[in-house]
Amino acid sequence: MASTSVSLTLPVLPLDDEVVLPGMVVPLDLSDADVRAAVEAAQAAAGSGKPRVLLVPRIDGQYAGTGVLGTVEQVGRLSDGDPGALIRGRERVRIGAGTTGPGAALWVEGETVEEPVPEPLPGAVTELVKEYKALATSWLKKRGAWQVVDRVQQIEGVSALADNSGYSPFLTVAQKVELLETADPVARLRLAVKALSDHLAEQDVAESIAKDVQDGVDKQQREFLLRRQLEAVRKELREINGEKDGEESDDYRTRVEAADLPEKVREAALKEVEKLERSSDQSPEGSWIRTWLDTVLELPWNERTEDEYDIRGARAVLDAEHAGLSDVKDRITEYLAVRKRRSERGMGVVGGRRGGAVLALVGPPGVGKTSLGESVAHAMGRTFVRVALGGVRDEAEIRGHRRTYVGALPGRIVRAIKEAGSMNPVVLLDEIDKVGSDFRGDPAAALLEVLDPAQNHTFRDHYLEVELDLSDVVFLATANVLEAIPEALADRMELVRLDGYTEDEKVVIARDHLLPRQLERAGLGADEVVLEDDALRRLAGEYTREAGVRTLERSLARLLRKVASQHELGERELPLRVGADDLRALIGRPHHVPESAQDPSERRTAVPGVATGLAVTGAGGDVLFVEASLADPETGAAGLTLTGQLGDVMKESAQIALSFLRSHGAELELPVADLKDRGVHIHFPAGAVPKDGPSAGITMTTALASLLSGRQVRTDVAMTGEVSLTGRVLPIGGVKQKLLAAHRAGLTTVIIPKRNEADLDDVPAEVLEGLEVHPVTDVRQVLELALVGAEVAAEVAA
Repeated sequence: MASTSVSLTLPVLPLDDEVVLPGMVVPLDLSDADVRAAVEAAQAAAGSGKPRVLLVPRIDGQYAGTGVLGTVEQVGRLSDGDPGALIRGRERVRIGAGTTGPGAALWVEGETVEEPVPEPLPGAVTELVKEYKALATSWLKKRGAWQVVDRVQQIEGVSALADNSGYSPFLTVAQKVELLETADPVARLRLAVKALSDHLAEQDVAESIAKDVQDGVDKQQREFLLRRQLEAVRKELREINGEKDGEESDDYRTRVEAADLPEKVREAALKEVEKLERSSDQSPEGSWIRTWLDTVLELPWNERTEDEYDIRGARAVLDAEHAGLSDVKDRITEYLAVRKRRSERGMGVVGGRRGGAVLALVGPPGVGKTSLGESVAHAMGRTFVRVALGGVRDEAEIRGHRRTYVGALPGRIVRAIKEAGSMNPVVLLDEIDKVGSDFRGDPAAALLEVLDPAQNHTFRDHYLEVELDLSDVVFLATANVLEAIPEALADRMELVRLDGYTEDEKVVIARDHLLPRQLERAGLGADEVVLEDDALRRLAGEYTREAGVRTLERSLARLLRKVASQHELGERELPLRVGADDLRALIGRPHHVPESAQDPSERRTAVPGVATGLAVTGAGGDVLFVEASLADPETGAAGLTLTGQLGDVMKESAQIALSFLRSHGAELELPVADLKDRGVHIHFPAGAVPKDGPSAGITMTTALASLLSGRQVRTDVAMTGEVSLTGRVLPIGGVKQKLLAAHRAGLTTVIIPKRNEADLDDVPAEVLEGLEVHPVTDVRQVLELALVGAEVAAEVAA
């Protein structure tokens, strides 16, 4: 049966952030001007009947499109004494256009909303009614509203039942507006069922959480009570047995007092034990204190290994495990000799400091810096610990974390001492030049105290916060590039350079160390494959060209794998003796043929304008070629062009070389007029490799002079030195590495600055025997030595 819509003209009673549904009875405060105006206007127009108003929700100043026809049932005083009116919602009204009416209220035209309800109710709607009543009953019982339960159960109409949900305090204004604007009673009841079921589900979750929390609190209280009772029982038992209060068989106090700790460390540990005894078992501080005490008790505070004072035996160990490297071996021998004499005279500790050492081993990769640390520890009879610093960016890795942080640990230095089990190990700080810095701090700055012999006897780790004596530790730091180490840190270390091996040393290393190791890894016996010395020499000279021996070892491994493979395939019989001429058949052609071994017409310096220089890279010394050319005067491309990825210092050296030749060309009998009108191009091959430094100055000058004079540069000559505008040859660095590179490349004559002549003392004797070294002071001497004679140049030109 369907109701018929009726047109009405009513005063508007706005409801701010509130919604009234049909069937609801609500009290409204008449002190609100809008409410009072609407009620008074309704009373003026009512006559003998009940005043009627239109209850309309007003959300953020906007009126809803549907309101509720309400009758003013009573006007009087509210419970708080303010004037009020009791209004009952009757039916929905769809709001139309505004109109005029008596009073100050807003009048509108409206039309009642038809609410068709089928009779009889379908089964699905009946089930929906039952579900709503069951949910509402459950919710009301939880709130203790038993009287309202009966009233809800007595409601029969679908529309009235859906609108009854308007009393629910958990519904939002938006949900109530949706219920108001939904004309279909069944759809409205579905909305009410969904809102009520969602709220009950949220209540169940909240109650479950509250129950879990309460259970946890009860458990903690019960555990606390039981622990207090247990402590009381233990106290009574200790009193019966005559023990002092607080004494246990295995507590931290007993362990600290029994441990052999320095006095200040013992005092700090006992203070922490007192804190632990005062804290509860559930306190997070207790866990931090236990971890700290465990760390302190595990450190070897008074443990030291006895040094081996057999100086000759220690030197024999170093010589047996490493070929060459005399500088490092001398320094370790000196250290042991001084330690022995101090020990004999009772001077082991002077001024609170012991006789440790801080050495920095700087050199190219593969020369044995890391393995040398183990040999030093072996020779001294000490334990060895390696600390890898490559890529470390966090300052706390060195000094440790504060104890208040979760997962705090002591720094790597303290962990190394703990791992070594003694206070005087050999600690290798590997790749110290690869330490980085970012927002977490600068680890290199944290190493300043560790590696300062004047400070490290009172080193304080952030985690331990007690003094740790590192003055008896031998620190060996390794680095490839000295310039990458901060200056303040490098100043605290004694520098020992490892500049690479000579060819003879490489043959010895390959024969005595690398070959036995690779034979074992290849599954071959020492009598099954024998490499002659000339084969090892060719491997070192023509198949590899490096400062270290890593590539040499890889070449040996490749050769032995090839022999083992061919033997298993039945292509080669064992035992096998490998000579120099057998290498090509086993591992292919050589990769580095010396310039002296090439045909004269194929050498790089076979044409004027090419000179051979020497340079130092991160991988050791290397040979560097400089090429110069003059542009055609008709192109008009005057000026200087530099290529080869050069740094600013090297570009300036090229400008100086060009300026010197322009100003002294007549004296040197060079056609300097060509330099004014024609563009000069200087190129350094291997353009992908960055290059910088002043030491190629005389090389560029020689290349330009060769180009202008038409005289070639001697193929067996290499040079290094900085040039000045007056033609002076100034000193440079890395002489030893550069001479080793010249020797590896098969060059026989090297030109160096006169002021670097003292550096020749560091060069191995066998290298100097194979090189003719010319110390010079002026570029004119360089040109006389490096350029071939005019008659030879004429023959070549012919």
